[in-house]
Amino acid sequence: MRCTILAAFLTWMLSAGATGAAFELNTASPVWPDTYVSRLQALALIQSLSSELLANPSATLVLDRWCAAHNLAPPGTKIVADRVRGAEKPADFGVREALGVGSDEPVAYRRVRLTCGDKVLSEADNWYVPSLLTDAMNRELETTDTSFGRVVKPLGFTRTTIDSRILWRPLPEGWEMQPLAAQASSAAALMIPALLLENRAVLKRADGKPFSLVVESYTREILAFPPPDHR
Repeated sequence: MRCTILAAFLTWMLSAGATGAAFELNTASPVWPDTYVSRLQALALIQSLSSELLANPSATLVLDRWCAAHNLAPPGTKIVADRVRGAEKPADFGVREALGVGSDEPVAYRRVRLTCGDKVLSEADNWYVPSLLTDAMNRELETTDTSFGRVVKPLGFTRTTIDSRILWRPLPEGWEMQPLAAQASSAAALMIPALLLENRAVLKRADGKPFSLVVESYTREILAFPPPDHR
């Protein structure tokens, strides 16, 4: 089943990349220098966030902590789900297979940008089964911009990762075999691509029933803070 699901996700992966290019990211973000140490630090931070996301059921709560720990917004700022209105992606065979539902089961779709202050940290496609949520949860998802993770938190859900990819490797292949003199070292700004991570996961209720499929793309705004001082 895993191979079938991943094959069905191929077109979503391509479309997600196209969407990422259109992100309106904060152009005033701090500049990282293009040096070996800065690239190493960026890689460590990306891997750290990736590990946190894989180890926790709610990406929203992970981003809450990331936002606060790296001062991406004023103290007390929480992640907000900026709903992308008018976006529609009907559940196809791959989605329904991942959720374990037939062709007659209603599956809702929601697209949001998770923001920390004025910074877009991720964009997520979410297909979910309304019949597996409470009426209050469905109403809140339909009428508000509250993030999915906060709405369904009372379910005590778990998260099963289908696929996780780091989209940008700051250090080139074979860097560990090159002398330091050959590594990046300049006064130029480090060119960080729009998207850094992509995760696909199924959320399950406490009884093990899948109720949501999410595809999350994390932007370079996760590094929108001054780089560590390595002088």
